[in-house]
Amino acid sequence: MALSSPATAYEMVDLGDASVNIDIEALLGVFHSDYGYAMGGAEQREYDWREGYAKLGAAYARRDYQTGGLYGQVSVIGSATWGDGDAAGFTSGEERELELEDALLGYRHDALTAGDDPWTLDVSTGRQSVILGDGFLVAGDALNLGNLLGDELDRGGAYYLAARRAFDNTALVRTGNETWQLQLAWLASDNAAQAETELGAMTAQYTHGSGLMEGTYLRGLAVNADQADPFLAERDGMNVYSVRFEQAMIEEALSLRGEYATQHKDTNEDAWYLEPSWTFTDVPWQPTVSLRYSRFSEQWDPLFYGFTRGYGTWFQGEVAGNYAGPFNSNSEVWHLGVSAQVADNLTLGALAFDFESLDTAAQANLDGREFNLYAEWFPTEMLYVSPLIGWYTPDASASEGGVQLSDDDTNLYAQIVVGVFF
Repeated sequence: MALSSPATAYEMVDLGDASVNIDIEALLGVFHSDYGYAMGGAEQREYDWREGYAKLGAAYARRDYQTGGLYGQVSVIGSATWGDGDAAGFTSGEERELELEDALLGYRHDALTAGDDPWTLDVSTGRQSVILGDGFLVAGDALNLGNLLGDELDRGGAYYLAARRAFDNTALVRTGNETWQLQLAWLASDNAAQAETELGAMTAQYTHGSGLMEGTYLRGLAVNADQADPFLAERDGMNVYSVRFEQAMIEEALSLRGEYATQHKDTNEDAWYLEPSWTFTDVPWQPTVSLRYSRFSEQWDPLFYGFTRGYGTWFQGEVAGNYAGPFNSNSEVWHLGVSAQVADNLTLGALAFDFESLDTAAQANLDGREFNLYAEWFPTEMLYVSPLIGWYTPDASASEGGVQLSDDDTNLYAQIVVGVFF
């Protein structure tokens, strides 16, 4: 999970045509799972744990970039996990860490050309989180393991909350107007769980009145050979091609989105999804119903996917997406979602998932079903509260080729996340 601040940063210093803003973000989560999952160092028992992080940052920005100007940001983050550690055994409950998070410098110009639709330029470098498209391929460097699998993998806990999301180093060039956008990127991870992968990326997007088309190319530039298992080692030299679209079919009611991506490495893999959604605009609370089918081939590398459009994207199922798997590989997933805006500051939702493994002979049987109920409430502009309860039922227990450390019973899972932003 990775939640962006809904509040505006507090202005600390007024410099006339620019300002220095202070930004504070803190999240605390309390979690329970009836069962553990044999992904890390989990045992067969109930799990109760807590995660939290606090981030303090300062940003320099001009008020107007019509003639160009510099911007910058720096932040530090402290994270921890307490209690039993998470249900997959990626954290022990003893992680504590304080580290630099963001440290970037950029130049932005909002009027490179004259006219009503000028081209813009944004160039930046340093430590920062980067999201490409819908987050299907890249949504920050957000895999936060703890010390249970080895100190070299420890990023300070807060595994579910994904406390650390900044790449260790980046170089970005973004330019475009209201119709065309182009982005060139170099991304370098210092995450041992990602084998310190380096990627090059190019994204071109065409936006029109009722939708968009986007093409992305990724090139694996390097991995740390000492940290890369055979699966991650294939990222060095890997080519990834992706096409994504969003389209409003009926104004304010029916929309359709999808993406298709291919990976060319030792084997050629692909992944794709298609997702129609309908909003009942004439019904109280204007509920939205969405249906998504996604498919990930047997050796598909999920790369740096993350939390983007909300629950279920792209962590599919709170239990399956975080602890049990599948983790967007070797699977096909049906997802039905319903959400309603009960009040301006309150959203209620329900999510249902059906998971089917493509290959259970060489990999674990991760077939199963999951159902989640959640709320997202903003009591004030600075406070966020989100309770969630879920039920996950695998087709096979660990003794039968699955990963749930029990019989194949339904696991009751519950969490509440509280955030403060200012």
